[in-house]
Amino acid sequence: PVIVERTADVALAARRIAHGKLTNAGQTCVAPDYLLVHRSVKDQLVQQLIASFRAFAGEDPLSNPDYPCIINDAHAQRLEGLLERGHILCGGRRQGRRIEPTLLDDLTWDDPIMQQEIFGPLLPILVYDRLEDAMDQIAARPKPLALYIFTRDKATQRRVLGQLSFGGGCVNDTLLHVASHKMGFGGVGASGMGRYHGQASFVLFSHYKSILHQSTLVDMPVRYPPYSESKLSILRRIMR
Repeated sequence: PVIVERTADVALAARRIAHGKLTNAGQTCVAPDYLLVHRSVKDQLVQQLIASFRAFAGEDPLSNPDYPCIINDAHAQRLEGLLERGHILCGGRRQGRRIEPTLLDDLTWDDPIMQQEIFGPLLPILVYDRLEDAMDQIAARPKPLALYIFTRDKATQRRVLGQLSFGGGCVNDTLLHVASHKMGFGGVGASGMGRYHGQASFVLFSHYKSILHQSTLVDMPVRYPPYSESKLSILRRIMR
């Protein structure tokens, strides 16, 4: 999920969202999957996203040799089937294994495109009026591998990052958290377990044995039965 708050730099957000979505034509596990956009900035964001798609993929992406293909025919057909619901704001054409960058709205959570990982250049847009509603909608679904929040408000950033559970993500960008070998990368719950990259990879594939070395010089009798109030009183003082 990508949250675009009303305090976002909308033009910058559009460029970075488009970049994240069009990298490998959306065929990455951390690609923006859907947008939750504050109603007040939706129209501006749509215009900026369309402009960014054209700047990155060209006026005719289907004839652009640098625009990536979908991995196979079956996957391309699946993506084309996801376009049967909702209203296409831009794109939507397919030629062979290429599908245009596509924005869709007028969708519900019950539509097929909102029920699965898209893994392609299709980007659904949902609107919200209160940040609480957007966060509740994310929290009601399986914990995502990545989450992106666009806002210039520090309190909003802390609120989203602190209250929602997800693998990792970015503030005011997409994808780039995966590029750092200094930060562990991984999911939580349904999106995966464990972390890798750099030191996190070493820890992931290591087994730490938890061993206690006990002294043989002293053996405290309070640990052994029969137990009594006096022993309990001693233990309470020790453990205070």
